[in-house]
Formats: sequence, C-alpha cells, structure tokens
Amino acid sequence: MREIILDFPKQFEVGLEAGKKIKFLKKKFENVIICGMGGSALPGTLLQLFARNLNFKFQNFFVHRDYGLPNFTNKNSLIFTISYSGNTEETISAFKKAISKKLKVISISSGGKLKELCERFKTQFIEIPSGLPPRMALGYLFSALFSALIKLKIVPDFKKEILALKRKLKPQKFEKEGQEIAKFLFSKIPLIYSSPNYRELARIWKINFNENSKIPAFFNYFPELNHNEMTGIGEASENYRKIFRVIILQDKADHPRNKKRMKILAEIFKERGIESKILGLKGKNLFEKVFSSILTSYFASFYLAKFQNIDPIPVKLVEEFKEKMKNA
Repeated sequence: MREIILDFPKQFEVGLEAGKKIKFLKKKFENVIICGMGGSALPGTLLQLFARNLNFKFQNFFVHRDYGLPNFTNKNSLIFTISYSGNTEETISAFKKAISKKLKVISISSGGKLKELCERFKTQFIEIPSGLPPRMALGYLFSALFSALIKLKIVPDFKKEILALKRKLKPQKFEKEGQEIAKFLFSKIPLIYSSPNYRELARIWKINFNENSKIPAFFNYFPELNHNEMTGIGEASENYRKIFRVIILQDKADHPRNKKRMKILAEIFKERGIESKILGLKGKNLFEKVFSSILTSYFASFYLAKFQNIDPIPVKLVEEFKEKMKNA
C-alpha cells in the first residue's frame, strides 16, 4: 500500500494519455452523466468539485450511483460508465440502458465485462492499468475522464496543470502528517468536515478510512452541519462523545464566516471532550490542493490500518457481499 501511495503521482500522465485517444463527438450535449460505484464514482465527484470551484462554463455534471440511468437522461445526454474492474453490476446496468436508448457512451476501465461490452457494441473505451484497489486508482480514472472531456471541448484545457502533478506532488512530504493524523484518530471514529466547496474531498477522506482502515467514518460540511449534526455529536452523552474525533479541511478561499464556524465548532467540541484538527489545504492551485489532501488521507488511513495490525488493501466484506449478490 505504501508503494502504491508513493507511486500515485505517476498515474496522471498515464490517464491523460489514455483519455485523449477517444474520437471527437460533434454533438452538443445538454448534460454529462458519470455512472460508477465506490472508488470508480470518485472521478465524477472530483469533476463536480473542479467545475464548481473553477467556474467552468459547462456545469451539468451528474454522478449516478445506481442501476440504470437517471430519469432526466435524454437524447442529449453523454454517458460515462466507469468501473475500474470492469465488472461492477450497477455500472454494467447503466451501460446496457445507455445502449438501449441509443445514447453516446464512453467507458473507462482496466478491462473486464465492460471492455467486452464496448467491443461488442463498438462504443468508445478508455483502458487504464489494472492491479490496484479502485480507490487507489483515482489518478488514472480522474485524469482519463478529464482528458476525454478536454478532447470533447466540454471542459477547459487543464492538461498542463494535471500533468504537472506528476512532478510537483511529492508523496513523502505528506507521510509524517498522515502518521500524526492516524495517531490522533486511533481507536476513535473520524468525522470529516469541510466547506461546501470541498464536500467531495471530505467524502474521499471518509471512504479511505472506511476501506483502508476498516473503521466507521462520516463526513459533512459547513454551514449545514451547524444546524443539525453538531447537536447530535456535541449534546450526546459522554459515552457517545468520547468515541469521536474531528478533522476539518480548510481552504484560505473558504467563506470567512465558514472559517469562523470551523474555529468556533472546534472550541465548543473541545469543551465537551471532542478533539479536532483543522487541516489547511496546501498547494499553488486547486489541483495541487485537492490531490495533496488526498495523499494525506491515503497516508492517514494507511497508518491507521498499520496501527491496528490489519492489511489496508483487501475489502473482504465488499467481496463477500458481491458473491452473495451473484447468487441472489
């Protein structure tokens, strides 16, 4: 797992190269629907984050985590089906629905059944390297998706910024902080909070603790959490309160009132025995900030697994559940 994290920045160049090989589509699309589950849905959520924070002219990106396609899908929808393994049943269902509706569909995978279906129906397919847990292949998946959208002239051309991540991201720089966060969270349940601008990033932190560290973890964002979840944590009995620790992701560009909310909440929680850490996002641009934070979450969840003496890579319950679904 540590080697996977250290090699993570290399994924961006490979993904960009794979994505740019698709054929240009002249059709003007009303929306883009990214279908995927688990780690394979994360490229779509990050796309939403970048589109919102960088003010893309085109904003109609939707992430579909279910069977089939959303009800608002129409003839002017562009469908991306993403499954790192190529065998995710919900994503296969989305692909088949897109084919039945004669929609334009582009798939991203390392192979599997999805690749076979693309070959059978002669649809566009972007192949990326296999051999990683899907959540750890985010660099491949995101850069391949973004590269394809650049080729289709749906998003601005940020290839230089994404490619620069291979050189600028130094995973070792985030290892010590990740280890310290793991110590801070040991034997606790993490609550990952952020501003609305970074809610997708908070979700990725939560997922990495779930899958790498094998622990419960939850995410939410300001200011909404101050109107509900805060009460359920801060006014709970001591037996409940003592099991939580809070990680707050903060950007300098966050709304000043939200930054005050972060500080005040940390103070109020501390009075009630709940410790918090406010982590400032690091980087010269949004791409560096987001992926630096993701690297930190990888290391934090890796070391939390190590401190528990468990292997962070396998997700046995997910595999067990899939087997039971096959026979259901």
